[in-house]
Amino acid sequence: MRGADRVRTVDRLRTVDRLREGAGESAGAADAGRYGRVRWLPLGGLILIQIGYPLTHAGTRTGLVVATVVLGFAGSVGHALATRGPRAAAALVAVTGVGGLAVEALGLRTGFPFGGYGYSGALGPRLLGVPLVIPLAWTWMAWPAWLAATLLARRGAARIAVAGFGLAAWDLFLDPQMVADGYWHWRHPAPGLAGIPYTNDLGWLAVAVAMMALFAAVAGQRVRAGDRRADAPMSALYLWTYLSSVLAHAVFLDLPVSAAAGAVGMGLVAIPLAVALW
Repeated sequence: MRGADRVRTVDRLRTVDRLREGAGESAGAADAGRYGRVRWLPLGGLILIQIGYPLTHAGTRTGLVVATVVLGFAGSVGHALATRGPRAAAALVAVTGVGGLAVEALGLRTGFPFGGYGYSGALGPRLLGVPLVIPLAWTWMAWPAWLAATLLARRGAARIAVAGFGLAAWDLFLDPQMVADGYWHWRHPAPGLAGIPYTNDLGWLAVAVAMMALFAAVAGQRVRAGDRRADAPMSALYLWTYLSSVLAHAVFLDLPVSAAAGAVGMGLVAIPLAVALW
């Protein structure tokens, strides 16, 4: 009888797990339905703004940078709220936004973990010496990187590693582009790609992985999987960022080194993501 009881108990537990999974999938589908076509609007706006960036100059570009980051932040946080709920959205902002501000403020004062750098006055208001758009940018790309990882990695540690790498690889495009346009600069020349010290790449990777680990710990169960239909705009955002950055750096911005480095680095996540979606 004890053996039979154990079997029945195991069967009941498995049934409960399947019901929970089914409920999660149903909730994701319901969220996708409620979110509707509106979920594509931020991406559409971003694409229009970013197309204009390499075709403009100086002050106009600065306005487009700020508009891109603000819209991207709103789109990512709004998507997290609509598809995963308030806890996930709050965790995303706290870990990547507030955390991004903290690590940038530390970096400005100590040179750790990125290396010695400074911002110009072009990016607008600052807090703790950091332009406010900078922590918003961390949040903007952290969410699509996380969702890409949920499709590519099943286990928690692997998911965190893929998400962290997917976020850090974006900086292979970002830093060379922003330095070339004078938004920030490196104080001391050091070996690196496209004039960006290797310490920056390593710092980004360490910080991004730490952020994703903390986010996974505090955001709740719902961020560990999702409905592909509901997450499609964020997957498209990650792939658009990859492809448009390669094109812009190679053709319009005269940054061939970062075009190649980003194509390889970010491609390690973007290309498997495209295959998985296909």
